[in-house]
Amino acid sequence: MENRGERFEGVPALYARTAGAVRSHLPLRSARQKLGRAKLAIERARRGTVARVRRSRLVRWRHRAPVADDLALSPPDLRPLDPSFADELESGSVGFAGLTVRLRGLSPFEVLQPSEAWARELHGFAWLRHLDAMRTLDNELLARRLIGAWIRRAGRWPAPAWTPEVVARRMISWLSHAGLILEGADRRPYAAFLLSLEDQATYLSASWRNAPEGPARLLPLVALAQAALCIAGHEERLQQVEPDLMAELQRQILSDGGHASRNPAVLVELLLDLLPLRQCLVARGVTPPEALQTSIDRMMAMLRHLRLGDGQLARFNGMGTTERDVLATVLAYDKASLEPPEKISASGYARLARGSSTIVMDVGAPPPVELAGQACGSCLAFEMSVEDELLFANAGAPGPAHQRHRAASRGSASHNTLVLNGQSSTPLVRGETTLHATPGAVPIQPLNRVTRRTQDAPDGGIVVAGKHDGYKERFGLVHTRVIALDGSGTRLDGRDALAGAKSELRFSWDVPFAIHFHLNPRAGARLAADGSVEILLANGACWRMSASGAALTIEESTHLSELMGPLQAQQIVLRGVCYGAADVTWTVQRVETSDTLDVSAQLAEARALLAEEAAPAAETVTMAPAAAADAGADAEAAVCDKAS
Repeated sequence: MENRGERFEGVPALYARTAGAVRSHLPLRSARQKLGRAKLAIERARRGTVARVRRSRLVRWRHRAPVADDLALSPPDLRPLDPSFADELESGSVGFAGLTVRLRGLSPFEVLQPSEAWARELHGFAWLRHLDAMRTLDNELLARRLIGAWIRRAGRWPAPAWTPEVVARRMISWLSHAGLILEGADRRPYAAFLLSLEDQATYLSASWRNAPEGPARLLPLVALAQAALCIAGHEERLQQVEPDLMAELQRQILSDGGHASRNPAVLVELLLDLLPLRQCLVARGVTPPEALQTSIDRMMAMLRHLRLGDGQLARFNGMGTTERDVLATVLAYDKASLEPPEKISASGYARLARGSSTIVMDVGAPPPVELAGQACGSCLAFEMSVEDELLFANAGAPGPAHQRHRAASRGSASHNTLVLNGQSSTPLVRGETTLHATPGAVPIQPLNRVTRRTQDAPDGGIVVAGKHDGYKERFGLVHTRVIALDGSGTRLDGRDALAGAKSELRFSWDVPFAIHFHLNPRAGARLAADGSVEILLANGACWRMSASGAALTIEESTHLSELMGPLQAQQIVLRGVCYGAADVTWTVQRVETSDTLDVSAQLAEARALLAEEAAPAAETVTMAPAAAADAGADAEAAVCDKAS
């Protein structure tokens, strides 16, 4: 797909025109940002030195765990099950992180591992739950054989197997599925299993501080607490790990229950580990610490704050598609039923709900650089659902097999917000791939200032206003957005304005801008006779959008967050030019339609017309070959550098 002499492989046409995350891959500018970058480099070097010291025999002897004689209990595993996993292994293949590998008679640990993400999932053993889902003698023998092979080579596995977060996941998985592994096992493999758990607990006690900031540092502490509760004779270890766990939990979980990374997906993942920990505490007769209970209750309330009418969490800052059954499982444990946060939460998400309409809007600044590996240029973007159908949806984070779209998905152009001159409001930080331990996690630059406010409208509606300075350094402009949902939830009015950050500006050239409204793939749009756009939802509802101050167009879009791969969709784009200031108003209102055509037929017709108009410039998104789906940092940096 060619666009103005540049080539963006694997990126849809709309991103080639407005590739905010790609063309905005800019160097750090301010002294504050440079200082933050230096601190990250120093911290990484310090962690590496500390890790080497803590792996020494002397230090590990100091952290030596008590001898493990038996297991007192096994924590539940709340993650979804795939009973077909055993059949997949039997057929000679295994898939992790979106990549499937043919085993050709070898153990999964003996084949060439196609990516670091694949290796991390393999050595984390979370897949044991799939074998446990259909517990048969064959599955028990298979689990023992694979774990026995791993234990025999424990000290010789490559680095991914011994990063603190992978060790933690492995310990939790082994403890959760000990019945599958140990029931009916002979004395020698039984003892080897317990001895390996003891060794891993010792290693984790000495190395958890070396984990990257964020969930990767919290998970080892959860694993150590689980081990102290589940392994007989380790009870005293709980008193040692509990203060560190509670301190880290309070540091990462904000007052409203959001995570410091601002990624909604992190909340679900943490709760899948914290809820079993709480159950184990109760089972051992230990009162759960107040900090743990408070954090869980707040996180539950925050999930409800971020949940749209279709049951999914809003797609911001690394959130992809929501596994509804997983979310339902987590929320089923919500006994406190705390009131959701205020209309604008401390995490920077505003919620507007009237009638059958629900809106979640990002009115917060990006997280700190060390936690911004999944963050997006989504400031002032929003998503909207009507009843159980999505109306406007951000592109979302791509699934594991489609990580080549990661950079594009993080750009402002992939979100329902304004994009100036095709650049993201928060560009990716050049050269930061070496400063963050998560594969592919290139941080984004912070915004200096984000303001927001909310108020109730006289008609019973709600108004949210926000402003950010993401374009101040490059263009001297600030972006202000105001949206108002009426009391019935059937009309949404919005205003997007660009103005000088300090005083009125007059450019010697016109700077183009685009305001994106990405539609749900199940929805379609068509131009009406009066120049407005009709939006048709799959449930038969019809909404009409009109605008003033910019040209209203219908363009192709790509919904990236589906696990099976990108889906073709449409977007409404308001395009204009800014000479130093711009003011665009728009309205989306529910209307009655007299059409008797089947809704699906209308959607097909609208998409066909769009495809005809876009050909031959448009390019269909194709599935990535398995070998091209690696989520490593080098791949994302290469995409960014190619388009810079």
